[in-house]
Amino acid sequence: MTALHQLRRRELLASLGAGALAAAVPALARPDAPRKMTDGVALIGPAERQARLERAQALMVKLGLSAIVTEAGSSMDYFTGAQWSRSERPVLAIIPREGQVGMVMPKFEEPSIRQSLSVPAEVRPWEEDENPYAIAAGLLADRKLASGTIGVEETTRDFIVEGLAQALPSAKVASGAAVFRGCRMIKTPAEIALMQVAADITVAALRHTHANVRAGMGPKDIAALMSDFTVAQGARVSFNLILIGEASAYPHGSRQPQIVSEGQVVLMDCGCNVGGYESDISRTFVFGEPTARQRKVWNDVARGQQVAFEAAQIGAEAGSVDRAVRAYYESLGWGPRYKLPGLSHRTGHGIGMDGHEPVNFVMSETTRLAPGMCFSDEPGIYIPGEFGVRLEDCIHLTPQGPKWFSEPPKSLDKPMG
Repeated sequence: MTALHQLRRRELLASLGAGALAAAVPALARPDAPRKMTDGVALIGPAERQARLERAQALMVKLGLSAIVTEAGSSMDYFTGAQWSRSERPVLAIIPREGQVGMVMPKFEEPSIRQSLSVPAEVRPWEEDENPYAIAAGLLADRKLASGTIGVEETTRDFIVEGLAQALPSAKVASGAAVFRGCRMIKTPAEIALMQVAADITVAALRHTHANVRAGMGPKDIAALMSDFTVAQGARVSFNLILIGEASAYPHGSRQPQIVSEGQVVLMDCGCNVGGYESDISRTFVFGEPTARQRKVWNDVARGQQVAFEAAQIGAEAGSVDRAVRAYYESLGWGPRYKLPGLSHRTGHGIGMDGHEPVNFVMSETTRLAPGMCFSDEPGIYIPGEFGVRLEDCIHLTPQGPKWFSEPPKSLDKPMG
């Protein structure tokens, strides 16, 4: 490969992400390069983004909002394609109830941000000595929207919300969650297809890694096996959490030294990103011969996963999924509720462009399940001082009910399925 081609590959990798590279620049791949699981993946295109904007504008009209605003992050990417990291310098996307998107950004960052912007937009840059919120207010005033209700994305930082409120004294700055959730919670076939590829890669990486785990390995050794396989298949690594022995009893781990040895539980919670969309899959196995107690807990969790899946029906409250699992676990003597030994966290969370998105499978959630929603299904059981088991697969809801992105394993003897 020439130096020029190497440079172009690096530039495209930075702007598109590893998961998109094979589909975006097949001409730069060597003829003898091995195929990747991301080859041929279809990225989110202009027509899909335009449909998102139209959906948001329809919701704004229905809810009486003049515009919605989001700062850099997944919601900005969702609507505009613009990819940027958050810093003390605000980068804002302003979506009016009609007309073109407005973008407010630092003047010196404009060329870089424009590289990923994929919808027509009116760009209003601000210099270092200017007030970015005044620039945003000016854009809204020119659209005759500065005295309406402006909905702000729910993860937008407080100093930005306050800056907008001060610059828009005649407007009401309020939560825009109903619009952002109303769009992002319902995944389209194009989004689900990207999540499916991400799940397929994570499953393949888990199987590869499990086959190569050896006594004496630590979490970093196992995570490296996962990462190497994931990257080789064209995806970007999101996380690889490896918990060994007693550490598996603590859902997000322990600082105690962990080494694989005979009879130890190994819990792997892993995910990757393809085309901007996440996977999140957990598998638990025993290195060597399982004890009767380990086998029972694994089987209880496997059934708990199926209870959640069966409860995740269109029209049901999201909280009813969590309640169904806890009722089953309590019948076995685990819990009650969130008490240990038992299930100390929610049964699942929304997933899409972010690994964790609204809403959750948690007891108090009243949102009704609808086609296109995507969730993790991960009702683990944790026994402090001993071990924990978590089996996690994600689902998407169809008009006929839930469907797995990845099939759960059926047996501790075949823990990767």
